[in-house]
Amino acid sequence: MTQTRTPGRDVRTPQPARPQPGGPITLTGRGAVLALFASCFLGLLIAAWTGWGVLADVTFVMTCGGVACYTRVSGLRWVVISPPLAFLTGSVLAQVLTAADSFSAAEGILVTLGSSALWLFTGTLLTVVVALGRGYRPGLPRLPRLGNLREALRDARPGRRDGWVRRRLGGRNETAG
Repeated sequence: MTQTRTPGRDVRTPQPARPQPGGPITLTGRGAVLALFASCFLGLLIAAWTGWGVLADVTFVMTCGGVACYTRVSGLRWVVISPPLAFLTGSVLAQVLTAADSFSAAEGILVTLGSSALWLFTGTLLTVVVALGRGYRPGLPRLPRLGNLREALRDARPGRRDGWVRRRLGGRNETAG
């Protein structure tokens, strides 16, 4: 038995649509930092009230990955530098609201930062890896070309402009012929 094809019909089975990276939600850099701060603050606040400290740490790492995935490429610079700052700010605000006095608030901030150091590192590293995978490339400073090394060295040492050149040329001046 042979199969016949009718014109205009495709016999292949339809493939499900692939999920688009970034999805329907895109965040600006500021919105992503605000979402990261809000998540850190709420996670730390709930952890302080319930005594379940791992909740804040896991929430932080998950939010770091999610924020890095859903932020526009133009806003990834803000997202890459903000996780430790957002966690610190959320920790300070949560401890000020839940601590009995200023000494216990300061102690709580230091204990929270110390016990969450590995989670902070993991969340920040996850953010950097996801941002680099999505196309974020930090601008690197331009290095001087080797052909203009003499001029670059002159500009780098403005106080002793021609002394190095005179020593290298054996005492003769470059402008005198």
